[in-house]
Amino acid sequence: MSEVTVAQAVEALGLTVLAGEERLDTVLTGAQVSDLLSHVMAHGKAGHLWITNQTHANIVAVAALAGLAAIVVAAGFEPEAEAVIRAEEEEMPLCTSLETAYTLAGRLYQLGVR
Repeated sequence: MSEVTVAQAVEALGLTVLAGEERLDTVLTGAQVSDLLSHVMAHGKAGHLWITNQTHANIVAVAALAGLAAIVVAAGFEPEAEAVIRAEEEEMPLCTSLETAYTLAGRLYQLGVR
């Protein structure tokens, strides 16, 4: 995998950044696509970008616990205000996209994120 940062993924995927701008230089080590918090807690790895349709504040807690690099809320869903606040507190990049999780995952793979 070539080195891809969160910032490069944001640009290439046309993501909107809602929080965590200070950590956009983090290098991605992989990705997760899941709406099951327990699955991400068990299988998420440090540096992964997480694509989800979940919008509640618990996504930030799970991402921070797993050491993930960023969260992308897909399919036009908007994170709850509390999620954005927590993401700012945790310096966790929280982004949105109108694209589906499937499309985003495919485009990340094309970027070289494995």
